Amino acid sequence: MTATTPAAPTATGPTLNVTPLGDIRLRFSGIVRSEWIKLRSLRSTVWCYGLIVLLTIGFGALLALTFSHSGPSLTADQNNAIMVQVATLGVNFTQLIVAVLGALVITGEYSTGMIRSTFAAAPGRIGAYIGKAVVLAVSTFVIGLVSIVATALVALPLLAGKSIHPALFDWSVMLPLIGGAGYLTLIALLAFTFGTMVRSSAGAIASILGLLLVVPTVLRIISNLTQAAWIQNVAAFLPSEAGGKIFAYQDSVAGAPTQTVTHTAGLVDLTSWEGLAVLVGWVLVFGVLAAVLVKRRDA
Repeated sequence: MTATTPAAPTATGPTLNVTPLGDIRLRFSGIVRSEWIKLRSLRSTVWCYGLIVLLTIGFGALLALTFSHSGPSLTADQNNAIMVQVATLGVNFTQLIVAVLGALVITGEYSTGMIRSTFAAAPGRIGAYIGKAVVLAVSTFVIGLVSIVATALVALPLLAGKSIHPALFDWSVMLPLIGGAGYLTLIALLAFTFGTMVRSSAGAIASILGLLLVVPTVLRIISNLTQAAWIQNVAAFLPSEAGGKIFAYQDSVAGAPTQTVTHTAGLVDLTSWEGLAVLVGWVLVFGVLAAVLVKRRDA
């Protein structure tokens, strides 16, 4: 008489990627979901994004309320330029908030040691690095765009009371509004790369704020003292200076998006698309450098 061995039950639940050595590895979609959970569960994220919305709407509404106009009626370009200025005024301040948030997204994990668990779940490391950047970029762009568009909607009736009637849904207005959200996104990513390289919250925040605030101010002072055109040309390619062109109003006469680099008295004047290309270049250069360091250094 022979004994029969019952067959082992088969698993019907979800499967994971299991290597022959027993390592469990997340797919990229799983990495993105986990990074999204981490980002929205941090108090710093809620406070930073909340401040972005409040400051953007607050500064825009304040400018719309205090704006005064007297004289002949404004042209269509002038009306649209005022709307862009009102809606994107807060970007000059909220860029500092997204810079801090972008640095904290990665440096916070290094300071607590959680980065080891992150890299254990994604041994290749680059997947986790890109996943963090994607989540940060998408969330920052959405919050930035919502806050800027909300500011425009709030300012529209306020400006109408001052006989200013911009064409809100004209592309000459909408492109700078979208550009403002894009600028905030790229600044957040640039700060993220700094945080990845430095791995210190204080060092990363000091570096990115120094690049955004201190370096342009120093170059401006030196330029005023020496009257050297090349210093002004160098300053034009800084992230804050080049990025500012992205959300600046471009009328149909000067500064059209298709215009190439122009020179006025030996000075470089970037258009909006060229400013975007320069800022993207900053992010890509430091992003690649940070990725190399993530791959080679110990956690």
